Amino acid sequence: MFAQTGRWAGTEMKRLALTLCLLFAGLLLFLFWLGFFSPRPPLTIDPATLAGDGSTLNYCDLPVLDGSGKRAADIPKGNTPGCSYAHFPLPILAACTEPLVEGAADIRGLWLGVEGGHVGHLERVEQCGSRTVVTAAGIIHDYGPNSTAGLNTNDTEGSVLFTVGDQEYCMRSSAAMIWEEGVLNFYAFGWGPKMVKRYLDNGPDGEQLVWEYADGSVTRMNRLCTLPDAHKVPAPRGRRITLF
Repeated sequence: MFAQTGRWAGTEMKRLALTLCLLFAGLLLFLFWLGFFSPRPPLTIDPATLAGDGSTLNYCDLPVLDGSGKRAADIPKGNTPGCSYAHFPLPILAACTEPLVEGAADIRGLWLGVEGGHVGHLERVEQCGSRTVVTAAGIIHDYGPNSTAGLNTNDTEGSVLFTVGDQEYCMRSSAAMIWEEGVLNFYAFGWGPKMVKRYLDNGPDGEQLVWEYADGSVTRMNRLCTLPDAHKVPAPRGRRITLF
């Protein structure tokens, strides 16, 4: 009797273990589908903004946020076309003059990594009201009130994992950018873990933008007025495995 009970218990444990393994595998497959095969976010960015040439501007000549122009909520949401833009686009918030919300530092402008984990990284930061747009490495992450979509960034990560024919597949991404005591914190999905921090700090070359990334790296960035030629067209990123 005890032997039969032991065999029954052993069989049930195997079934439970198999069920848990199947559930875990199903969850992984669902997350993979969600990340790479779920419908891409609708492209709501103004086509003229995307088609324009952002390399021709002086990024030290910033808009005056005096409330005389558009508010953040009047402007369509910016996001990445496919896995990357083809060339550095015009600013999303060029016509916005809504003053920054309380607690937000003014980190607008063009920044280049000069020290730390991501030397050479370049990004453009736009702000207006409670809205922030970061354009870098082929991607456009836009958080805040807008006229066409939700608050969170609803975008792609940009790094192409694999291709099928001419179609590139990069992971979907979503985040909130929240100002907390002068630090711009990125929260995955808006409610998940803190992935990125940006804040101003005084460095050896004057005021710098500090970028702390989820991989543990800390990058210090200096301000630029013009876009370097090397960043006009983004370099392809990712493993780019050819499946078919």
